[in-house]
Amino acid sequence: MTAALEDLAKHLEAELGGKVIRRSIVLGELTLVVAPEAIVSVLTALRDDKQCLFEQLVDICGVDYPERERRFDVVYHLLSPRKNQRIRVKCEADGENPVPSIVELFPAANWYEREAYDMYGILFSGHPDLRRILTDYGFQGFPLRKDFPLTGYVEVRYDDDQKRVVYEPVKLSQEFRSFDFESPWEGTEYVLPGDEKAKG
Repeated sequence: MTAALEDLAKHLEAELGGKVIRRSIVLGELTLVVAPEAIVSVLTALRDDKQCLFEQLVDICGVDYPERERRFDVVYHLLSPRKNQRIRVKCEADGENPVPSIVELFPAANWYEREAYDMYGILFSGHPDLRRILTDYGFQGFPLRKDFPLTGYVEVRYDDDQKRVVYEPVKLSQEFRSFDFESPWEGTEYVLPGDEKAKG
């Protein structure tokens, strides 16, 4: 299998020229890293080349590396049913400069790109309808960024008195912020509200 992937990698390097920044084969999977501006032409070649035929987009996802200047990786997973092969293509992005959309190339990318935008704030130029898909329209921030707080900024609840959904800032009791990480087998030293009833 590794020999076949190595042959495919060499073929792609010859076909794509300088568009491939680097490549690697890890755990039986070929990964190409390309510049964002080359993503459409690279994915077109992977789809149309007779030795590749990666005709199915499996998914698009994001990865956040906040310490990098271009903090996001946009990761494309493709499948070639005819060749029974998979490939991963990555490009780096930031939250300001958009990555070209591949919706014209793979219509399934529509929802995946919207999800990457909604969860990470990755922008896609040329997308027909780039808006939130998983969070509420008024949602602030991007929940899968590493710097997004685990509790979020607001909480949602139904208010019985007002007969409507209410958005409120998150309020955490100090007891829930103090954790004893020394031993997972021993309980914490403080008593959570309501636990005092269990000992009585």
